[in-house]
Amino acid sequence: MSIDGSRDEVSSPPQAGAADRLPVELKTSTREFLKALTSPTRQRIMLLFARGAELSVGEVAEQIGIGQSTASEQLSILRRAGIVTSRREGKVVLYRSDRDGALEVLADLQAYLQTCC
Repeated sequence: MSIDGSRDEVSSPPQAGAADRLPVELKTSTREFLKALTSPTRQRIMLLFARGAELSVGEVAEQIGIGQSTASEQLSILRRAGIVTSRREGKVVLYRSDRDGALEVLADLQAYLQTCC
């Protein structure tokens, strides 16, 4: 305290290296990946592709026990998240896991966590 009773302002020295590290922002695909993982339904769908299976929307809906429109919506979220990829075969769209996409997202997440934690 100073003589007049007011508190003296004390500034703490900056932490070493704090200025050298810039905040890291996750890529949009990584944020989408993390959001996709929050849904138990999408987690169950992801397990369908664990052994390299390639499935249509109807097959996913049947195996999970959900409607086709719900399956389509969930697969779209997983595709945007880089977890599954799709290809068209005639009128049917087939989905399978996107290992390379998932590995890219995980590398971004790892870099972020190494910077902040």
